[in-house]
Amino acid sequence: MLTRLVILSILFASCGLAEPEPEPAKPSVKKIDDTHYQVGDVLFDSKSREIRFPANVNMTEGLLEYIIVHESGKLHESLLSTKISALHLNLAFTLLRFTPSRELCPLPNATGGTSGNFPEVPDETKAAARVMIDVEWKQDDKLRRVPINDWIQHGIKSTAMPSGPWVYGGSDFSDGKYVAELCGDIASIFLAPAAVLQYPGEDYADDTVWTPFPKRVPAVGSEVTVIITPQLTQKPLPPP
Repeated sequence: MLTRLVILSILFASCGLAEPEPEPAKPSVKKIDDTHYQVGDVLFDSKSREIRFPANVNMTEGLLEYIIVHESGKLHESLLSTKISALHLNLAFTLLRFTPSRELCPLPNATGGTSGNFPEVPDETKAAARVMIDVEWKQDDKLRRVPINDWIQHGIKSTAMPSGPWVYGGSDFSDGKYVAELCGDIASIFLAPAAVLQYPGEDYADDTVWTPFPKRVPAVGSEVTVIITPQLTQKPLPPP
């Protein structure tokens, strides 16, 4: 129990919050048709396990630590902003039977800080938590869709972020409050245990290298749809 409390304190510290805020109203899931559902502004498909939600381009230059934050969150370092609730997004993941992987949540040390070590997570859980993130938008009256990695550049190598999956880490709850909801952290590049989604690739612990890819990202304010799909077509893990 003590270890969990220390981990939660690390999560709240990464959000810059001293204490939780009031709990939001319980979300309501609406059925659209046989396989499509909606919670808030988050749409999801029980058959394909695809999740969709609206966002806007927030930055076209500058250093990035996040790819998506809530519009009340860390806008000075995020590629996209969104109005959706992180709680609603996590509910969609849960109903689609994604199992979060805690592999990028640092373990605490004896003094209450982070140890630099990470939990051991079974390969099966890691694989089941891997998702692909695409962005869809209109350009010249044509609908375009690319992996969001294509919009992110390594500032030193001047190459696009390698293609590959993101990790559904799931954030955490404290006293019934969802930490990602309080922070507004939706998807992070730089290590952020409070975020719903995290980047597991090279340089995830470096906050000085990632930038929007010049000429690939639409203008600030452009409307986009974020599309999340499972990396693998295998069946999800059974409920815990």
